[in-house]
Amino acid sequence: MNGVDGVVNAGRRLSAQTVCSAIRDDIVNGYFAPGDRLAEEQLAKRYGVSRVPVREALRTLESEGFVSTRKHAGASVAEPSEQEAGDLLEIRALLEPLGVARAAERRTEQHLRVLRGLVKLGQERSEKGQFSDLPALDGWFHQTLARASGSPSLAALLIQLRQKISWIYAVESPGRWMAAWEEHGAITDAVARNDAERARRLTTAHIERWTAAHRLRRVPRIPGATERERV
Repeated sequence: MNGVDGVVNAGRRLSAQTVCSAIRDDIVNGYFAPGDRLAEEQLAKRYGVSRVPVREALRTLESEGFVSTRKHAGASVAEPSEQEAGDLLEIRALLEPLGVARAAERRTEQHLRVLRGLVKLGQERSEKGQFSDLPALDGWFHQTLARASGSPSLAALLIQLRQKISWIYAVESPGRWMAAWEEHGAITDAVARNDAERARRLTTAHIERWTAAHRLRRVPRIPGATERERV
């Protein structure tokens, strides 16, 4: 492979990764609803790229479970069953405590600064009733914990798992946000003290309390938009 080919291929891989993130975000946020067809040509036009990175992105999203492909029908947004949705919560309950225990052993001071800053922001927003900011802060908190595990593979799996749960479930418990951020603070303290076992126990209890607040939802379509318009 010559230098030009290397640059071209590196750019193509970067584009595919960027397009993959964009399509995934559109699915999670409900721009594309379960069952919507994902035509390569229309997606390429939407994201301003060629069909090559779109094709690669769809293959990645299929491996992650966001997209399904049928012969002669092409790609479409996946439609998880209730059993598949329930499995996600069970898998999270098994993996996330492991990730936090690893974080207690491997975290850096930078990780701790971010976690403590997020806990402070989350508590302030909860006290002021600014609940709209909290899901994003919560996601950032858990992503930071995942990355603090020191295992890129585990972190990627945990982040993808939370994205899929956010896509399939709504959390119906705004009155518990203050308690949730107190729990986040306790987990952060355990991680800061390198107490892996306490961090694992606190995370397990946190997940158990919040699982009951999850409700399956249909990803909403944009009002008045046809499939062609959404793409």
